[in-house]
Amino acid sequence: MLSCAGADRLQTGMRGAYGKPQGTVARVKIGQPLMSVRARDNHKAPVIEALRRAKFKYPGRQKIYVSKKHGFTKWERGTYEEMRLDGRLIPDGVGAQYKPDHGPLKAWK
Repeated sequence: MLSCAGADRLQTGMRGAYGKPQGTVARVKIGQPLMSVRARDNHKAPVIEALRRAKFKYPGRQKIYVSKKHGFTKWERGTYEEMRLDGRLIPDGVGAQYKPDHGPLKAWK
């Protein structure tokens, strides 16, 4: 709806009334991670700064949590290094293969 000469914007009026959806959103529960970043330890400070700046783009209060785990594995950093040096863990892409102390002998050759 244009009202006078030189109008450079269109007016929306009552378009989109009555609670109709306007865009796409994500339903997030309290405590659910929004982002997960994996980086080396020497890049820890720049990653935390980037996440600190990014959290202002989201409504509500956001927390930055630094995990004690190694990458996306289920082992903590110290335990992961010990197990890797002992040969119980074999790095495999983003995860690791666990080799237990028991099993067939051909697995140890």
